[in-house]
Amino acid sequence: MTGKTAPPAKKTAPAAAKKKAAPAPKEEAAPKEEAAPKEEAAPKEEAAPKEAAPAAPAAEEPPATEQPPAPTDEPAPVPMEAGAEAIPAPAEGSPAPPAESPAPAPEPKLEKPKEEPPSCPLSLAVEEVSENSFTLTWKAPEQTGRAGLDGYVVEICKDGSSDWKAVNQEPFLSTRYTIPNLSSGDKIHVRVVAVSASGASVPATLEQPVLIREILQLPKIRMPRHLRETYIRRVGDAVNIMIPFQGKPQPEVSWTKGGQPLDTNRINIRNTARDTIFYIRQAQRGDSGKYELTVQINGAEDKATLDIRVVEPPGPPQNLKLVDVWGFNVALEWTPPADNGNSEIKGYRVQKSDKKSGKWFTVLERCTRTSCTISDLIIGNTYSFRVFSENICGLSDSAAVASGVAYIEKTKTTYQPEKIPQRDMMEPPKFTQPLTDRTTTRGYSTHLFCSVRGFPQPKIIWLKNQMEIREDPKYIALIDQGVCSLEIRKPGPFDGGVYTCKAVNPLGEASVDCRLDVKGEI
Repeated sequence: MTGKTAPPAKKTAPAAAKKKAAPAPKEEAAPKEEAAPKEEAAPKEEAAPKEAAPAAPAAEEPPATEQPPAPTDEPAPVPMEAGAEAIPAPAEGSPAPPAESPAPAPEPKLEKPKEEPPSCPLSLAVEEVSENSFTLTWKAPEQTGRAGLDGYVVEICKDGSSDWKAVNQEPFLSTRYTIPNLSSGDKIHVRVVAVSASGASVPATLEQPVLIREILQLPKIRMPRHLRETYIRRVGDAVNIMIPFQGKPQPEVSWTKGGQPLDTNRINIRNTARDTIFYIRQAQRGDSGKYELTVQINGAEDKATLDIRVVEPPGPPQNLKLVDVWGFNVALEWTPPADNGNSEIKGYRVQKSDKKSGKWFTVLERCTRTSCTISDLIIGNTYSFRVFSENICGLSDSAAVASGVAYIEKTKTTYQPEKIPQRDMMEPPKFTQPLTDRTTTRGYSTHLFCSVRGFPQPKIIWLKNQMEIREDPKYIALIDQGVCSLEIRKPGPFDGGVYTCKAVNPLGEASVDCRLDVKGEI
Protein backbone atom coordinates (compact mmCIF):
# COMPACT_ATOMS: atom_id res chain seq x y z
CA MET A 1 0.00 0.00 0.00
CA THR A 2 2.79 2.45 0.83
CA GLY A 3 4.50 1.70 -2.46
CA LYS A 4 1.39 2.67 -4.40
CA THR A 5 1.06 6.04 -2.67
CA ALA A 6 4.55 7.20 -3.50
CA PRO A 7 3.80 8.62 -6.97
CA PRO A 8 1.01 10.98 -5.78
CA ALA A 9 3.43 12.42 -3.17
CA LYS A 10 5.59 13.72 -5.95
CA LYS A 11 2.64 15.63 -7.41
CA THR A 12 2.17 17.72 -4.26
CA ALA A 13 5.14 19.89 -5.03
CA PRO A 14 3.39 21.98 -7.68
CA ALA A 15 0.37 22.28 -5.42
CA ALA A 16 2.57 23.56 -2.59
CA ALA A 17 4.12 26.08 -4.98
CA LYS A 18 0.68 27.36 -5.82
CA LYS A 19 -0.12 27.74 -2.14
CA LYS A 20 3.04 29.74 -1.60
CA ALA A 21 2.14 32.09 -4.40
CA ALA A 22 -1.34 32.69 -3.05
CA PRO A 23 -0.52 34.94 0.00
CA ALA A 24 1.11 37.63 -2.14
CA PRO A 25 -2.17 38.62 -3.90
CA LYS A 26 -3.96 38.68 -0.53
CA GLU A 27 -1.77 41.51 0.75
CA GLU A 28 -2.72 43.61 -2.27
CA ALA A 29 -6.45 42.79 -1.65
CA ALA A 30 -7.15 42.54 -5.38
CA PRO A 31 -10.50 40.89 -6.12
CA LYS A 32 -9.17 38.84 -9.00
CA GLU A 33 -6.35 37.34 -6.91
CA GLU A 34 -8.80 36.05 -4.28
CA ALA A 35 -9.86 33.35 -6.68
CA ALA A 36 -6.67 31.35 -5.97
CA PRO A 37 -8.08 29.75 -2.82
CA LYS A 38 -11.14 28.68 -4.84
CA GLU A 39 -8.97 26.48 -7.01
CA GLU A 40 -7.60 24.90 -3.81
CA ALA A 41 -11.19 24.22 -2.72
CA ALA A 42 -11.87 22.15 -5.82
CA PRO A 43 -12.51 18.51 -4.91
CA LYS A 44 -10.00 17.14 -7.41
CA GLU A 45 -7.06 19.18 -6.00
CA GLU A 46 -7.92 18.27 -2.40
CA ALA A 47 -8.16 14.58 -3.17
CA ALA A 48 -4.44 14.32 -3.88
CA PRO A 49 -3.20 15.73 -0.53
CA LYS A 50 -5.65 13.45 1.39
CA GLU A 51 -4.24 10.30 -0.21
CA ALA A 52 -0.62 11.59 0.23
CA ALA A 53 -0.92 12.26 3.95
CA PRO A 54 2.75 11.25 4.72
CA ALA A 55 4.00 13.94 2.30
CA ALA A 56 2.08 16.76 4.06
CA PRO A 57 5.12 17.93 6.11
CA ALA A 58 6.78 19.02 2.86
CA ALA A 59 4.36 21.96 2.72
CA GLU A 60 5.49 24.37 5.41
CA GLU A 61 2.71 26.98 5.25
CA PRO A 62 -0.15 26.21 7.64
CA PRO A 63 -1.99 29.55 7.10
CA ALA A 64 -2.93 28.53 3.56
CA THR A 65 -4.83 25.45 4.81
CA GLU A 66 -6.87 27.47 7.34
CA GLN A 67 -8.46 29.75 4.69
CA PRO A 68 -12.19 28.76 4.11
CA PRO A 69 -13.25 27.78 0.59
CA ALA A 70 -15.07 30.40 -1.48
CA PRO A 71 -18.82 29.88 -2.17
CA THR A 72 -19.54 27.98 -5.37
CA ASP A 73 -22.94 29.59 -6.20
CA GLU A 74 -21.36 31.95 -8.74
CA PRO A 75 -18.33 31.34 -10.95
CA ALA A 76 -15.29 32.95 -9.31
CA PRO A 77 -13.26 35.46 -11.33
CA VAL A 78 -10.02 33.89 -12.53
CA PRO A 79 -6.80 35.86 -11.82
CA MET A 80 -4.46 36.64 -14.69
CA GLU A 81 -1.68 34.31 -13.52
CA ALA A 82 -3.95 31.53 -12.36
CA GLY A 83 -6.09 31.91 -15.45
CA ALA A 84 -3.08 31.23 -17.64
CA GLU A 85 -2.49 27.95 -15.81
CA ALA A 86 -6.15 26.93 -15.56
CA ILE A 87 -7.01 27.35 -19.27
CA PRO A 88 -5.36 24.48 -21.11
CA ALA A 89 -3.46 25.36 -24.26
CA PRO A 90 -4.60 23.71 -27.44
CA ALA A 91 -2.81 20.53 -28.22
CA GLU A 92 -0.24 20.50 -30.93
CA GLY A 93 -1.76 19.83 -34.29
CA SER A 94 -5.31 20.57 -33.12
CA PRO A 95 -7.32 23.04 -35.24
CA ALA A 96 -7.69 26.58 -33.99
CA PRO A 97 -11.20 27.66 -32.84
CA PRO A 98 -13.26 29.24 -35.62
CA ALA A 99 -13.53 33.01 -35.64
CA GLU A 100 -16.96 34.44 -34.78
CA SER A 101 -18.81 35.74 -37.86
CA PRO A 102 -20.32 39.23 -37.58
CA ALA A 103 -24.10 39.34 -36.91
CA PRO A 104 -26.23 40.20 -40.01
CA ALA A 105 -27.76 43.65 -40.08
CA PRO A 106 -31.53 43.65 -39.19
CA GLU A 107 -33.90 44.11 -42.10
CA PRO A 108 -36.02 47.25 -41.99
CA LYS A 109 -39.65 46.45 -40.92
CA LEU A 110 -42.56 47.89 -42.83
CA GLU A 111 -44.97 49.77 -40.65
CA LYS A 112 -48.46 48.29 -40.77
CA PRO A 113 -51.37 50.70 -41.14
CA LYS A 114 -53.05 51.25 -37.81
CA GLU A 115 -56.49 49.67 -37.52
CA GLU A 116 -59.38 51.65 -36.23
CA PRO A 117 -60.64 50.74 -32.76
CA PRO A 118 -64.00 48.96 -32.47
CA SER A 119 -67.24 50.89 -32.44
CA CYS A 120 -69.32 51.58 -29.35
CA PRO A 121 -71.30 48.70 -27.72
CA LEU A 122 -75.05 48.87 -28.41
CA SER A 123 -78.26 48.76 -26.36
CA LEU A 124 -76.72 49.10 -22.90
CA ALA A 125 -79.48 48.50 -20.34
CA VAL A 126 -80.04 47.43 -16.74
CA GLU A 127 -81.48 43.95 -16.44
CA GLU A 128 -81.79 43.58 -12.67
CA VAL A 129 -81.06 45.61 -9.54
CA SER A 130 -80.67 44.31 -5.98
CA GLU A 131 -79.69 45.89 -2.68
CA ASN A 132 -75.94 45.41 -3.29
CA SER A 133 -75.52 44.70 -7.03
CA PHE A 134 -77.01 45.17 -10.45
CA THR A 135 -76.76 43.37 -13.80
CA LEU A 136 -76.06 44.98 -17.18
CA THR A 137 -76.75 43.71 -20.69
CA TRP A 138 -75.67 45.06 -24.06
CA LYS A 139 -75.09 44.05 -27.66
CA ALA A 140 -71.82 43.66 -29.54
CA PRO A 141 -70.59 46.67 -31.54
CA GLU A 142 -71.23 46.82 -35.26
CA GLN A 143 -67.52 47.08 -36.13
CA THR A 144 -64.95 44.92 -34.35
CA GLY A 145 -61.93 45.16 -36.67
CA ARG A 146 -59.93 42.40 -38.33
CA ALA A 147 -58.39 41.04 -35.14
CA GLY A 148 -61.76 40.85 -33.40
CA LEU A 149 -62.61 41.88 -29.87
CA ASP A 150 -60.45 41.06 -26.87
CA GLY A 151 -63.47 41.73 -24.66
CA TYR A 152 -65.24 44.43 -22.69
CA VAL A 153 -64.30 46.55 -19.71
CA VAL A 154 -67.01 47.79 -17.34
CA GLU A 155 -66.36 51.04 -15.48
CA ILE A 156 -68.36 52.64 -12.69
CA CYS A 157 -68.41 56.05 -11.08
CA LYS A 158 -70.44 57.27 -8.12
CA ASP A 159 -72.89 60.09 -8.70
CA GLY A 160 -71.19 63.43 -8.09
CA SER A 161 -67.70 62.08 -8.76
CA SER A 162 -65.60 61.93 -11.92
CA ASP A 163 -63.37 59.07 -10.82
CA TRP A 164 -64.11 56.13 -13.14
CA LYS A 165 -62.90 52.73 -11.97
CA ALA A 166 -62.73 49.48 -13.92
CA VAL A 167 -64.72 46.68 -12.31
CA ASN A 168 -63.13 43.76 -14.15
CA GLN A 169 -59.35 43.27 -14.17
CA GLU A 170 -59.23 41.61 -17.60
CA PRO A 171 -61.52 42.01 -20.62
CA PHE A 172 -64.26 39.42 -21.06
CA LEU A 173 -66.39 38.50 -24.09
CA SER A 174 -69.80 38.08 -22.46
CA THR A 175 -72.45 40.74 -23.10
CA ARG A 176 -73.88 40.39 -19.61
CA TYR A 177 -72.16 41.38 -16.40
CA THR A 178 -73.15 41.67 -12.74
CA ILE A 179 -71.43 44.35 -10.64
CA PRO A 180 -71.32 43.13 -7.01
CA ASN A 181 -70.32 44.59 -3.64
CA LEU A 182 -72.18 47.90 -3.91
CA SER A 183 -73.70 49.90 -1.08
CA SER A 184 -77.45 50.23 -0.84
CA GLY A 185 -78.65 53.74 -1.62
CA ASP A 186 -75.72 54.68 -3.89
CA LYS A 187 -76.27 56.12 -7.34
CA ILE A 188 -73.83 54.59 -9.81
CA HIS A 189 -72.96 55.76 -13.32
CA VAL A 190 -71.92 52.93 -15.62
CA ARG A 191 -70.19 52.69 -18.97
CA VAL A 192 -68.90 49.80 -21.07
CA VAL A 193 -65.87 49.94 -23.39
CA ALA A 194 -65.07 47.45 -26.15
CA VAL A 195 -61.34 46.58 -26.28
CA SER A 196 -59.31 45.10 -29.13
CA ALA A 197 -55.69 44.99 -30.26
CA SER A 198 -56.16 48.31 -32.07
CA GLY A 199 -57.45 50.17 -29.01
CA ALA A 200 -60.58 50.93 -27.01
CA SER A 201 -63.95 52.06 -28.34
CA VAL A 202 -66.03 55.05 -27.36
CA PRO A 203 -67.77 54.02 -24.12
CA ALA A 204 -71.47 53.19 -24.05
CA THR A 205 -72.93 55.03 -21.04
CA LEU A 206 -76.27 54.81 -19.25
CA GLU A 207 -78.13 58.10 -19.40
CA GLN A 208 -79.27 57.94 -15.78
CA PRO A 209 -77.42 56.64 -12.72
CA VAL A 210 -78.54 53.34 -11.23
CA LEU A 211 -79.94 53.55 -7.70
CA ILE A 212 -78.80 50.54 -5.70
CA ARG A 213 -81.83 49.23 -3.84
CA GLU A 214 -83.74 46.04 -3.88
CA ILE A 215 -86.47 45.71 -6.52
CA LEU A 216 -89.05 43.27 -5.33
CA GLN A 217 -90.68 42.97 -8.75
CA LEU A 218 -89.46 44.11 -12.16
CA PRO A 219 -91.82 46.37 -14.18
CA LYS A 220 -94.07 44.51 -16.60
CA ILE A 221 -96.94 45.84 -18.75
CA ARG A 222 -99.82 43.39 -19.20
CA MET A 223 -101.35 44.67 -22.43
CA PRO A 224 -104.89 43.29 -22.98
CA ARG A 225 -105.21 41.08 -26.04
CA HIS A 226 -107.70 43.34 -27.88
CA LEU A 227 -105.27 46.27 -27.53
CA ARG A 228 -102.36 44.42 -29.16
CA GLU A 229 -103.97 45.16 -32.53
CA THR A 230 -105.18 48.49 -33.88
CA TYR A 231 -107.86 49.95 -31.59
CA ILE A 232 -110.57 51.49 -33.83
CA ARG A 233 -113.14 54.04 -32.68
CA ARG A 234 -115.54 56.30 -34.55
CA VAL A 235 -115.34 60.07 -34.52
CA GLY A 236 -117.16 61.41 -31.47
CA ASP A 237 -116.88 58.18 -29.46
CA ALA A 238 -115.18 58.12 -26.08
CA VAL A 239 -111.86 56.30 -25.70
CA ASN A 240 -111.52 54.75 -22.25
CA ILE A 241 -108.68 52.24 -21.92
CA MET A 242 -107.26 50.65 -18.79
CA ILE A 243 -103.86 48.92 -19.04
CA PRO A 244 -102.65 46.95 -16.00
CA PHE A 245 -98.99 46.59 -15.05
CA GLN A 246 -96.86 45.23 -12.20
CA GLY A 247 -93.73 46.25 -10.35
CA LYS A 248 -92.50 46.93 -6.81
CA PRO A 249 -91.83 49.52 -5.60
CA GLN A 250 -94.44 51.50 -7.49
CA PRO A 251 -93.07 52.19 -10.98
CA GLU A 252 -93.04 55.50 -12.77
CA VAL A 253 -95.54 55.65 -15.67
CA SER A 254 -95.16 57.92 -18.69
CA TRP A 255 -97.09 58.33 -21.95
CA THR A 256 -95.73 59.81 -25.19
CA LYS A 257 -96.89 60.16 -28.80
CA GLY A 258 -94.19 60.37 -31.43
CA GLY A 259 -91.62 60.99 -28.71
CA GLN A 260 -93.53 64.05 -27.41
CA PRO A 261 -95.63 64.42 -24.22
CA LEU A 262 -99.39 64.12 -24.59
CA ASP A 263 -101.78 67.08 -24.90
CA THR A 264 -103.43 67.10 -21.50
CA ASN A 265 -106.23 69.32 -22.81
CA ARG A 266 -107.57 66.43 -24.88
CA ILE A 267 -106.17 63.30 -23.22
CA ASN A 268 -106.53 62.46 -19.54
CA ILE A 269 -104.16 60.00 -17.86
CA ARG A 270 -104.77 58.56 -14.41
CA ASN A 271 -102.21 56.24 -12.83
CA THR A 272 -102.56 53.92 -9.86
CA ALA A 273 -100.20 51.41 -8.29
CA ARG A 274 -101.49 48.66 -10.59
CA ASP A 275 -102.83 50.25 -13.79
CA THR A 276 -102.98 53.33 -15.97
CA ILE A 277 -106.15 54.76 -17.57
CA PHE A 278 -106.11 56.48 -20.97
CA TYR A 279 -109.24 58.60 -21.57
CA ILE A 280 -110.48 60.83 -24.42
CA ARG A 281 -113.97 62.28 -24.05
CA GLN A 282 -114.71 62.78 -27.76
CA ALA A 283 -112.27 61.24 -30.21
CA GLN A 284 -111.26 63.11 -33.35
CA ARG A 285 -109.34 61.89 -36.35
CA GLY A 286 -106.32 63.84 -35.15
CA ASP A 287 -106.18 61.56 -32.10
CA SER A 288 -105.17 58.64 -34.33
CA GLY A 289 -101.60 57.41 -33.97
CA LYS A 290 -99.28 55.27 -31.90
CA TYR A 291 -98.97 56.02 -28.19
CA GLU A 292 -95.97 54.70 -26.22
CA LEU A 293 -96.42 53.58 -22.61
CA THR A 294 -93.29 53.26 -20.43
CA VAL A 295 -93.19 51.74 -16.93
CA GLN A 296 -89.84 52.29 -15.17
CA ILE A 297 -88.18 51.40 -11.86
CA ASN A 298 -84.63 52.72 -11.36
CA GLY A 299 -83.41 52.08 -14.89
CA ALA A 300 -85.36 48.83 -15.38
CA GLU A 301 -88.29 49.50 -17.71
CA ASP A 302 -90.94 47.94 -19.91
CA LYS A 303 -92.57 49.51 -22.95
CA ALA A 304 -95.76 48.94 -24.91
CA THR A 305 -97.38 50.61 -27.92
CA LEU A 306 -101.08 51.47 -28.25
CA ASP A 307 -102.24 52.02 -31.85
CA ILE A 308 -105.47 54.03 -32.05
CA ARG A 309 -107.35 54.80 -35.25
CA VAL A 310 -110.35 57.14 -35.23
CA VAL A 311 -112.50 56.62 -38.33
CA GLU A 312 -115.65 58.04 -39.90
CA PRO A 313 -117.79 57.26 -42.97
CA PRO A 314 -116.08 57.96 -46.30
CA GLY A 315 -117.01 60.56 -48.87
CA PRO A 316 -119.01 59.71 -52.02
CA PRO A 317 -117.32 58.36 -55.17
CA GLN A 318 -116.28 60.85 -57.80
CA ASN A 319 -116.83 61.22 -61.52
CA LEU A 320 -119.66 58.69 -61.87
CA LYS A 321 -120.64 58.45 -65.54
CA LEU A 322 -122.74 56.32 -67.85
CA VAL A 323 -120.32 54.72 -70.29
CA ASP A 324 -122.54 52.67 -72.62
CA VAL A 325 -126.07 51.33 -73.10
CA TRP A 326 -126.79 48.29 -75.28
CA GLY A 327 -129.64 45.83 -75.30
CA PHE A 328 -130.67 45.22 -71.70
CA ASN A 329 -127.27 46.33 -70.28
CA VAL A 330 -125.65 49.49 -68.92
CA ALA A 331 -121.92 50.11 -68.15
CA LEU A 332 -120.90 52.51 -65.34
CA GLU A 333 -117.52 53.94 -64.22
CA TRP A 334 -116.35 56.10 -61.28
CA THR A 335 -113.28 57.02 -59.22
CA PRO A 336 -112.58 56.47 -55.49
CA PRO A 337 -113.69 59.12 -52.98
CA ALA A 338 -111.42 61.98 -52.04
CA ASP A 339 -111.81 61.13 -48.32
CA ASN A 340 -111.76 57.48 -47.26
CA GLY A 341 -112.70 58.30 -43.65
CA ASN A 342 -109.27 57.24 -42.33
CA SER A 343 -110.07 53.64 -43.22
CA GLU A 344 -109.70 51.36 -46.22
CA ILE A 345 -112.57 51.36 -48.73
CA LYS A 346 -114.15 47.91 -48.60
CA GLY A 347 -116.36 48.33 -51.66
CA TYR A 348 -119.15 50.22 -53.38
CA ARG A 349 -122.92 49.82 -53.45
CA VAL A 350 -124.65 50.42 -56.82
CA GLN A 351 -128.36 51.24 -57.00
CA LYS A 352 -130.84 51.82 -59.86
CA SER A 353 -134.16 53.64 -60.10
CA ASP A 354 -136.71 53.46 -62.92
CA LYS A 355 -138.59 56.58 -63.92
CA LYS A 356 -142.03 55.06 -63.40
CA SER A 357 -141.71 54.07 -59.73
CA GLY A 358 -138.94 56.47 -58.60
CA LYS A 359 -137.72 53.94 -56.01
CA TRP A 360 -134.09 52.93 -55.57
CA PHE A 361 -133.12 49.27 -55.67
CA THR A 362 -129.69 47.83 -54.88
CA VAL A 363 -128.08 46.11 -57.83
CA LEU A 364 -124.57 45.35 -56.48
CA GLU A 365 -123.12 45.22 -52.94
CA ARG A 366 -119.44 45.38 -51.97
CA CYS A 367 -118.33 45.91 -55.55
CA THR A 368 -114.54 46.09 -55.20
CA ARG A 369 -113.89 47.59 -58.65
CA THR A 370 -114.58 51.14 -59.86
CA SER A 371 -116.67 49.95 -62.81
CA CYS A 372 -119.57 47.58 -63.32
CA THR A 373 -122.13 46.31 -65.81
CA ILE A 374 -125.84 46.21 -64.92
CA SER A 375 -127.94 43.68 -66.84
CA ASP A 376 -131.54 42.43 -67.02
CA LEU A 377 -133.07 45.89 -67.44
CA ILE A 378 -136.67 46.12 -68.65
CA ILE A 379 -137.30 47.20 -72.21
CA GLY A 380 -138.97 50.57 -72.51
CA ASN A 381 -137.95 51.89 -69.05
CA THR A 382 -135.67 54.81 -68.24
CA TYR A 383 -133.14 54.26 -65.43
CA SER A 384 -131.00 56.44 -63.16
CA PHE A 385 -127.99 55.17 -61.20
CA ARG A 386 -126.11 56.12 -58.02
CA VAL A 387 -123.12 54.68 -56.13
CA PHE A 388 -122.19 54.74 -52.38
CA SER A 389 -118.72 54.22 -50.86
CA GLU A 390 -118.30 51.84 -47.93
CA ASN A 391 -115.61 51.41 -45.25
CA ILE A 392 -115.46 49.93 -41.77
CA CYS A 393 -117.93 52.55 -40.51
CA GLY A 394 -120.48 51.82 -43.20
CA LEU A 395 -121.81 53.62 -46.25
CA SER A 396 -120.99 57.19 -47.16
CA ASP A 397 -123.49 59.81 -46.07
CA SER A 398 -124.22 60.77 -49.67
CA ALA A 399 -124.01 59.04 -53.04
CA ALA A 400 -122.65 59.94 -56.44
CA VAL A 401 -125.49 60.15 -58.99
CA ALA A 402 -124.88 59.65 -62.71
CA SER A 403 -125.65 62.76 -64.73
CA GLY A 404 -127.32 60.90 -67.59
CA VAL A 405 -130.13 58.37 -67.77
CA ALA A 406 -130.34 55.08 -69.63
CA TYR A 407 -133.33 54.36 -71.88
CA ILE A 408 -133.82 50.75 -72.84
CA GLU A 409 -135.25 50.78 -76.36
CA LYS A 410 -137.55 48.20 -77.84
CA THR A 411 -135.81 46.27 -80.56
CA LYS A 412 -137.25 43.79 -83.01
CA THR A 413 -135.60 40.45 -82.49
CA THR A 414 -136.36 37.10 -83.99
CA TYR A 415 -135.59 33.86 -82.26
CA GLN A 416 -133.60 31.41 -84.25
CA PRO A 417 -133.19 28.07 -82.49
CA GLU A 418 -129.79 26.56 -82.68
CA LYS A 419 -129.50 23.67 -85.07
CA ILE A 420 -128.13 20.62 -83.32
CA PRO A 421 -126.78 17.94 -85.65
CA GLN A 422 -128.18 14.51 -84.96
CA ARG A 423 -125.68 11.89 -83.98
CA ASP A 424 -125.91 8.21 -84.62
CA MET A 425 -125.77 6.64 -81.17
CA MET A 426 -125.96 3.04 -82.43
CA GLU A 427 -122.99 1.02 -81.25
CA PRO A 428 -122.23 -2.69 -80.99
CA PRO A 429 -121.38 -4.12 -77.55
CA LYS A 430 -117.89 -3.41 -76.28
CA PHE A 431 -116.41 -4.33 -72.90
CA THR A 432 -114.65 -1.38 -71.26
CA GLN A 433 -113.57 -3.41 -68.21
CA PRO A 434 -112.86 -7.16 -68.63
CA LEU A 435 -113.25 -9.92 -66.09
CA THR A 436 -110.23 -10.78 -63.94
CA ASP A 437 -109.12 -14.17 -62.61
CA ARG A 438 -110.05 -14.71 -58.97
CA THR A 439 -109.28 -17.16 -56.21
CA THR A 440 -111.82 -17.68 -53.42
CA THR A 441 -112.26 -19.87 -50.38
CA ARG A 442 -114.81 -22.63 -50.13
CA GLY A 443 -118.02 -21.46 -48.44
CA TYR A 444 -117.36 -17.70 -48.92
CA SER A 445 -119.45 -15.91 -51.55
CA THR A 446 -117.57 -14.10 -54.32
CA HIS A 447 -118.38 -11.64 -57.14
CA LEU A 448 -117.25 -11.30 -60.74
CA PHE A 449 -117.37 -7.79 -62.28
CA CYS A 450 -117.05 -6.32 -65.78
CA SER A 451 -118.43 -3.30 -67.65
CA VAL A 452 -119.88 -3.03 -71.16
CA ARG A 453 -121.30 -0.35 -73.40
CA GLY A 454 -123.45 -0.43 -76.52
CA PHE A 455 -126.67 0.90 -78.01
CA PRO A 456 -129.26 -0.40 -77.93
CA GLN A 457 -128.52 -1.86 -74.53
CA PRO A 458 -127.03 -5.29 -74.99
CA LYS A 459 -128.38 -8.49 -73.45
CA ILE A 460 -126.01 -10.09 -70.91
CA ILE A 461 -125.51 -13.87 -70.85
CA TRP A 462 -123.27 -15.64 -68.27
CA LEU A 463 -121.66 -19.01 -69.05
CA LYS A 464 -119.70 -21.49 -66.99
CA ASN A 465 -117.35 -23.74 -68.92
CA GLN A 466 -119.22 -22.71 -72.12
CA MET A 467 -122.55 -23.73 -70.55
CA GLU A 468 -125.17 -21.02 -70.09
CA ILE A 469 -126.12 -20.29 -66.50
CA ARG A 470 -129.90 -20.24 -66.34
CA GLU A 471 -132.24 -19.87 -63.39
CA ASP A 472 -130.00 -21.22 -60.67
CA PRO A 473 -130.40 -19.83 -57.11
CA LYS A 474 -126.69 -20.30 -56.58
CA TYR A 475 -125.98 -17.50 -59.09
CA ILE A 476 -127.31 -13.93 -59.02
CA ALA A 477 -126.63 -11.83 -62.17
CA LEU A 478 -127.15 -8.05 -62.20
CA ILE A 479 -126.48 -5.13 -64.59
CA ASP A 480 -126.57 -1.43 -63.61
CA GLN A 481 -125.42 1.45 -65.81
CA GLY A 482 -123.36 -0.92 -67.91
CA VAL A 483 -121.69 -2.64 -64.90
CA CYS A 484 -122.29 -6.40 -64.95
CA SER A 485 -121.87 -8.54 -61.84
CA LEU A 486 -122.27 -12.24 -61.06
CA GLU A 487 -122.54 -13.37 -57.44
CA ILE A 488 -121.59 -17.00 -56.70
CA ARG A 489 -123.06 -17.91 -53.34
CA LYS A 490 -121.01 -20.17 -51.07
CA PRO A 491 -118.98 -21.81 -53.84
CA GLY A 492 -117.76 -25.36 -53.57
CA PRO A 493 -114.94 -27.24 -55.30
CA PHE A 494 -117.19 -27.95 -58.32
CA ASP A 495 -117.94 -24.20 -58.83
CA GLY A 496 -114.43 -23.48 -60.09
CA GLY A 497 -113.79 -23.13 -63.79
CA VAL A 498 -113.93 -20.62 -66.65
CA TYR A 499 -116.73 -18.04 -66.46
CA THR A 500 -117.76 -16.03 -69.57
CA CYS A 501 -119.83 -12.86 -69.87
CA LYS A 502 -121.40 -12.34 -73.31
CA ALA A 503 -123.09 -9.11 -74.46
CA VAL A 504 -125.41 -9.26 -77.50
CA ASN A 505 -127.39 -6.54 -79.38
CA PRO A 506 -128.59 -6.19 -82.96
CA LEU A 507 -125.26 -4.74 -84.07
CA GLY A 508 -123.09 -7.58 -82.76
CA GLU A 509 -121.79 -9.33 -79.70
CA ALA A 510 -118.73 -9.38 -77.46
CA SER A 511 -117.51 -11.57 -74.61
CA VAL A 512 -114.90 -11.70 -71.86
CA ASP A 513 -113.93 -14.60 -69.58
CA CYS A 514 -111.93 -15.34 -66.44
CA ARG A 515 -110.95 -18.30 -64.30
CA LEU A 516 -112.25 -18.92 -60.79
CA ASP A 517 -110.33 -21.19 -58.39
CA VAL A 518 -112.00 -22.45 -55.21
CA LYS A 519 -109.67 -23.51 -52.40
CA GLY A 520 -110.49 -25.56 -49.40
CA GLU A 521 -111.00 -24.03 -45.96
CA ILE A 522 -107.84 -22.89 -44.15
